[in-house]
Amino acid sequence: MTAASAGFMMPPEWSPQEAVWLSWPVDDPRHWGGAKREMMWAKFAEIAAAITRFEIVRINALGRDHLGILSACNRAKAVPERLQLFDHAHDDVWCRDHGPIFVKNSNTGEVALTDWEFNAWGGKFPPWNLDNSIPSQIAAALGKRLFQGGMILEGGAIEINGAGQLLTTEAVMLNPNRNQHLSRADTEQLLRDGLGVSEILWLRQGIQGDDTDGHIDDLARFIDPQTILACVDASAANRQILDENLGRLRGFLGSNGRAFDVLEIPLPEACEVPGWRLPVLPASYVNFLIVNGGVLVPTFQQKKNDDRALGMISELFHDREVIGIDCLDLVEEGGTLHCISQQQPA
Repeated sequence: MTAASAGFMMPPEWSPQEAVWLSWPVDDPRHWGGAKREMMWAKFAEIAAAITRFEIVRINALGRDHLGILSACNRAKAVPERLQLFDHAHDDVWCRDHGPIFVKNSNTGEVALTDWEFNAWGGKFPPWNLDNSIPSQIAAALGKRLFQGGMILEGGAIEINGAGQLLTTEAVMLNPNRNQHLSRADTEQLLRDGLGVSEILWLRQGIQGDDTDGHIDDLARFIDPQTILACVDASAANRQILDENLGRLRGFLGSNGRAFDVLEIPLPEACEVPGWRLPVLPASYVNFLIVNGGVLVPTFQQKKNDDRALGMISELFHDREVIGIDCLDLVEEGGTLHCISQQQPA
């Protein structure tokens, strides 16, 4: 039985949430180990504290780290009763991609989990076996039903509007480093079966420096069922890619048969770390996280650009508090707020 055949579908991110899941930084020199460990613990604590202003934060972390994590979150002024820690081993921090994708039954209200295979974005960053076990660990901890997705899928690769439509990229979903044995039609059917959507909308590729091959959550996000906020770039690095994306987005029709309202938001100026493996970091203002009553937005120490992005997003989410969080150090490893989090519906 698939999630869809059992009456489940993935709710849009702006739906009421019970909690947001994070996977805490592991003590591994590959991922902010050594000198950067304290800095990244403090950053994750800042993010967790911001989320606790609105709802529960559930954290995957080894039991031996729990006291230290609680102490870090306390220093960041987290709401203590909204912090829940789980002794779940994992390899890296990108919970959007290795965590479960939650689905909900619109008739009964039951929330369940979908478990998709994870291979660290096409086998780029081994090991990933512990990351791949996170959905089953969370399902067991919560005592909730778990549906198997049937293919490799990262949560950052998909964006849904709650009206049966899913936005993704060919560069990720049709990449032979994920599901070489699946055709486009096979892939679309598994998305329908697993997430309860009816139509798949395809962009071609993502921005420069993206280890994921082109996740949608750095490119375009639904604001509501009929509105898409899409990145544009005046620099040569991404202009052609993003112009093509805009053309496709403006050609898509919403579930009501009308063209989507496509709004443009500029990328920040190029973020670079000399000598780093990524010549240009995949910094994007649309990698925001929607929570109950709020939106957390990544900023990149570019006051004019950051303020413009925060202003635009505040206008779009006029009924939510918009909070900017400096993510320049975080994006050095390839992602920001949306990439590290996964929402659990109420």
